[in-house]
Amino acid sequence: MAGSLLRSLWSSTRRSLSSPPPLKPHSLFLRTLSSSSASAFASSAAVSPIGALDPSRLRNVAVIAHVDHGKTTLMDRLLRQCGADIPHERAMDSISLERERGITIASKVTSILWNENELNMVDTPGHADFGGEVERVVGMVEGAILVVDAGEGPLAQTKFVLAKALKYGLRPILLLNKVDRPAVSEERCNEVESLVFDLFANLGATEEQLDFPVLYASAKEGWASASFTKEPPADARNMSQLLDAIIKYVPPPTANIDAPFQMLVSMMERDFYLGRILTGRVSSGIIRVGDRVHGLRNKDSGVEKIEEAKVVKLMKKKGTAIVPIDSAGAGDIISMAGLASPSIGHTVANVEVMMALPTVELDPPTISMTFGVNDSPLAGRDGTHLTGGRIGDRLMAEAETNLAINVLPGLSESYEVQGRGELQLGILIENMRREGFELSVSPPKVMYKAEKGQKLEPIEEVTIEVNDEHVGLIMEALSHRRAEVIDMGPVPGNFGRTRLSLTCPSRGLVGYRSVFSSDTRGTGFMHRAFLTYEKYRGPLGNVRKGVLVSMGYGTITAHALMSLEARGTLFVTPGMETYDGMIVGEHSRDTDLDINPSRAKELTNVRAASKDENVKLSPPRLMTLEEAIGYVASDELIEVTPKAIRLRKKYLDVNKRKTMSKRPKE
Repeated sequence: MAGSLLRSLWSSTRRSLSSPPPLKPHSLFLRTLSSSSASAFASSAAVSPIGALDPSRLRNVAVIAHVDHGKTTLMDRLLRQCGADIPHERAMDSISLERERGITIASKVTSILWNENELNMVDTPGHADFGGEVERVVGMVEGAILVVDAGEGPLAQTKFVLAKALKYGLRPILLLNKVDRPAVSEERCNEVESLVFDLFANLGATEEQLDFPVLYASAKEGWASASFTKEPPADARNMSQLLDAIIKYVPPPTANIDAPFQMLVSMMERDFYLGRILTGRVSSGIIRVGDRVHGLRNKDSGVEKIEEAKVVKLMKKKGTAIVPIDSAGAGDIISMAGLASPSIGHTVANVEVMMALPTVELDPPTISMTFGVNDSPLAGRDGTHLTGGRIGDRLMAEAETNLAINVLPGLSESYEVQGRGELQLGILIENMRREGFELSVSPPKVMYKAEKGQKLEPIEEVTIEVNDEHVGLIMEALSHRRAEVIDMGPVPGNFGRTRLSLTCPSRGLVGYRSVFSSDTRGTGFMHRAFLTYEKYRGPLGNVRKGVLVSMGYGTITAHALMSLEARGTLFVTPGMETYDGMIVGEHSRDTDLDINPSRAKELTNVRAASKDENVKLSPPRLMTLEEAIGYVASDELIEVTPKAIRLRKKYLDVNKRKTMSKRPKE
């Protein structure tokens, strides 16, 4: 019954859209529901009108935290507590790259029911590079759950997300997570609570915000408590106390249902049949399927009307399923289909309304990279999207759904892409290569500012935790990168570990993560977040050696690599293709060295081809995309294809490289 109902709804939706545009296939709304899950949520939808047109029974809450402090696991437990069917762990991480890397990249919203109240929960990323996702959704909610690891305490990204919550007047609920760990005691929790209080005060919190409620939890074990405990009673091993605290401390949205309909678009998805799916919080009024609405945006000349259309479909995400609804009222967070032009930051309103809602102010991007056509000798072998026009269309589509990225057209079919960090732009490049794009990418460049005749650069706050024996090596490496130490001390409850707090220019941290992992043998932790713009700190020290550059075309041989191993660290293996100007390794000295990695062995009756079987080479350093982004110098490029990541010189011909004047290093 439910299956046939969904099929009829789907076919009617397809008939209402005559020519659907070709859109990205990875949309959240492409996942179809099984008959069992559809029927389960059909009953849930019947009960849903609890808060649909009654703002007093709505609670809009964001879950914010530093990376790896447990907010996505917490979302799983809250969904299960409220009866949602969770097919796997980290259910809110729906993007393939999120599952592969174990991080949250994009914000998501879902709805759960608790004690006759409807809770719209927003899961946000914890990594600094995706801070734009936090900024654009925090305006949709009236409350926030600040998740802090009880062992680590507040870190760099905790400060960032908390500052955004306080700016919008939210009164966060502090949830000390992972209290079941052996190293965490009640004294440690009190200490972390004091650190969080100091952080609130330093960020200018009001007296009401400083009086934040505190709960203790183990998201992994699935329980939360209003008082400190490591082993709650069997009947209290659930999330009910946290859900009750949300109902008690988070105010319902202040909304006027009688006013005309207005909604600020905060998220946007793409569906093959429905077109654009616009998600946002209804600021005022009531919206119903079939209503005439139009899109508005603020411009310097005033409010501009973008498009007028009919609402084709209204939806809400309940648990892990998308459920169609007939209407929604002020204060609710919904998704709608029918408009083809409005995007994030625009206002959707009744046709008689000609006032756009204020948009969210985002922090400025700090680095930029140039995306262009792949012009290497191996171009066109792997990819299907090769032209500058296709690359530009893809980047413009990304800029529509991700406000933290700016795209500016450049020269000769190239595009300057501005973002927050290497990881954010690396995720974009990885998505493009999986979609069949081939492109060349320049090294990241820091975006400077000029103010009162002074050159300003972005400064980041860095928190590092390492074993004591690695402190000297880390301090020396960061001194070359113009870092300044703010605080240094032992890690509480962890003997033999030291925590460093530093400020460092963004340009000094480009490519440092892989160096840090190598220096600490994988035992260190480093977290960073944008802090401010400060006066330029001067040129960096020597942070990278020269490279081994190929001057031959063909297949790389083991015979050639055997004699080149002593020159440095190799990036390639026998059997790979090479060309003139391709980087095949790192030189042991500070200068570049031209070599021939495709040199073959002379075959005579003395030297036989079978002798190559005895060649033993050291394992090469095969770079990931993020490592390559942080490694390349100003006169180098990254060649990205669906099957390979190669480093190359900007000018492939060795004679041209020698005659071209090199740009001065920072």
